[in-house]
Amino acid sequence: MKFTALQIAALIGGAVEGDPNVEVWNVAKIEEGAPGMLSFLANPKYTPYIYETQSSVVIVNKSFVAEKSIAATLIRVEDAYASFAKLLAFYDQMSQDKKGVSSLAFMSSSAQCGTDLYLGEFAFVGENVTLGNNVKIYPQAYIGDGCVIGDNTTVYAGVKLYRNTVVGQRCIIHSGAVIGADGFGFAPQEDGHYEKIPQVGNVVIDDDVEIGANTTIDRSTMGSTHIHKGVKLDNLVHLAHNVEVGENSALAAQVGVSGSTHLGKNCVVGGQSGFVGHLHIANGSKFGGQCGIMGNIKEENQEFMGTPIQPLRQYLVSNARFRHIDEMARKLDALEKEVERLKSEH
Repeated sequence: MKFTALQIAALIGGAVEGDPNVEVWNVAKIEEGAPGMLSFLANPKYTPYIYETQSSVVIVNKSFVAEKSIAATLIRVEDAYASFAKLLAFYDQMSQDKKGVSSLAFMSSSAQCGTDLYLGEFAFVGENVTLGNNVKIYPQAYIGDGCVIGDNTTVYAGVKLYRNTVVGQRCIIHSGAVIGADGFGFAPQEDGHYEKIPQVGNVVIDDDVEIGANTTIDRSTMGSTHIHKGVKLDNLVHLAHNVEVGENSALAAQVGVSGSTHLGKNCVVGGQSGFVGHLHIANGSKFGGQCGIMGNIKEENQEFMGTPIQPLRQYLVSNARFRHIDEMARKLDALEKEVERLKSEH
């Protein structure tokens, strides 16, 4: 789809400087520009590229002052970075605006769906499923019996929603995610084998949640595993049964949260961090990568690092000292020898 510089300026409230009718149909970094591409300049470090870019249109700040001639058409705005981000969101929305039910998809006769549904090839929608308006379900996704999906939610290819999973509005679930598999519940028996504990709960995902590729969220033993509004989960995150993640929390890749742990609001968890079970984590807690969290966090808005975790400042001091441990050991050894020598002289 092609857009003129004038049309783009109208979308972002900008002023055209150059040919208003020049057309673009894709985006590119300013240093990698080509005819028909749209770029932006926000970081002064990239200013030299604007004089040599081949992009047809470049979005710049109103304050930008050219030092020599520029071949591209400029669109001047208050904030070039924010305006370009707005255009990317618009472009992404346009490119993902799929509608219609494929003849190769299956939807149970008991399922209910709103308007503008997209159901891709070999997608499966089970019994008594409820789908809102403008829901998009990509090929080979599985929506189990009794699931509910809210308006404007996108479920990408290969996602699996087990029975009775509830997903809110404006959510995005990326390929390969598995939501609602059984929690890891097994009772050891006297003869050494493990007896499976039925997992009869479900997973509830509130509005505006994004779930990364190949992330897994287990159904609860009873009640619900609950992901609150605005949570962002990276790829390869694992949340065990009965976990609760508070509003607007963000968990990076390969984080693992054991059963019945509750994270508060606005928590941030670095990659490869792990939580033991049955913890309560205070609002605003922040954990660096590879943290090992083994106890409750009661005070809000604290930062931590390490395994087991330490307050960030304490961790940094300890880590700095650890780098000198060989030198300290040599000094200690020398002191011990000196003490022994002094003792022998008396």
